[in-house]
Amino acid sequence: MKITKLTTYIVPPRWLFLKVETDEGIVGWGEPVVEGRALTVEAAVHELEDYLIGKDPFLIEDHWTVMYRGGFYRGGATHMSAISGIDQALWDIKGKALGQPIHSLLGGQLRDRIKVYSWIGGDRPADVANNAKEVVARGFQAIKLNGCEEMQIVDTNEKVEKAVETIAAIREAIGPHIGIGVDFHGRVHKPMAKVLAKELEPYKLMFIEEPVLSENKEALRDIVNHTSTPIALGERLYSRWDFKQVLADGYVDIIQPDLSHAGGITECRKIAAMAEAYDVALAPHCPLGPIALAACLQVDAVSYNAFIQEQSLGIHYNTGNDILDYISNKEVFKYADGFVSIPQDPGLGIEVDEAYVIERAKEGHRWRNPIWRHADGSFAEW
Repeated sequence: MKITKLTTYIVPPRWLFLKVETDEGIVGWGEPVVEGRALTVEAAVHELEDYLIGKDPFLIEDHWTVMYRGGFYRGGATHMSAISGIDQALWDIKGKALGQPIHSLLGGQLRDRIKVYSWIGGDRPADVANNAKEVVARGFQAIKLNGCEEMQIVDTNEKVEKAVETIAAIREAIGPHIGIGVDFHGRVHKPMAKVLAKELEPYKLMFIEEPVLSENKEALRDIVNHTSTPIALGERLYSRWDFKQVLADGYVDIIQPDLSHAGGITECRKIAAMAEAYDVALAPHCPLGPIALAACLQVDAVSYNAFIQEQSLGIHYNTGNDILDYISNKEVFKYADGFVSIPQDPGLGIEVDEAYVIERAKEGHRWRNPIWRHADGSFAEW
């Protein structure tokens, strides 16, 4: 079997899909994208295409190694996301050719399903609390929300009190046993992260996500001394080498590699195993489409330390299209009692509706991050 063609589709709301074809008619799908940089990653995919055409798609480890090491400059969001989508597609081809789900080729599943959480939003504490109650009523056992608006490096107690008021309202609304993940989204700098972590301690959070930007990870040393809440981080780390120091430092309890950013199935399987050796949990980042989610579930299936999976069904980013729109077997992501089942069909386990992908690619997208500013006019982290 030989790889014959790579085709990319930029589709709403903010995704990039990749189709890899072979001379035996078996097709694999991947989701290589950096949100807000889809065109850049698309170009990187087609640069890697020059090497892949004519190669045996089964030699995934070798192809991954060449795609990563074959350039003098390597790593980072764009390069690793391009590799990620190609890697997902190659695993999809191999699983389909052998008639096995990917997790079977990785040693076999050690769980039948995994807990998922739902994102919630709202402008006021009461609105957020009501949204949380609605999600819990649908069966979810865990939720996540942004913990605050923009914050300057040192900000006011009023901002802190507003954040605490929101979390307090949610905890009161949903009771003591539903998991709450609070995402600081890299908006908070070290001085205020310490304050927020301490003030949120009474609400027994499931985790605090990205309390500081990944490039400021040394600040975690001080933050962990202000809270017993588990610290999660990793959506902006792109390889096992990026995670190496984070794990060695010992300040992170949960890692969140993104299967569309951190080297795909091949690399994230290794990152998960590294984390297990440090007794660190795995919760893959996935505010993306159905291909990315299917890839995450393959790694979740074989990773002992995986405990919860992010998913974007109904998330605020998904305007115009949602994750189920692009697949024919919509029942594959079977949600029940706050869990999603591990896919059992060959490859990624999803049937991409190619005709619909082509139709929506005619519209495409140019999604960009919002640009925020503080009251003094300076740039605010989004």
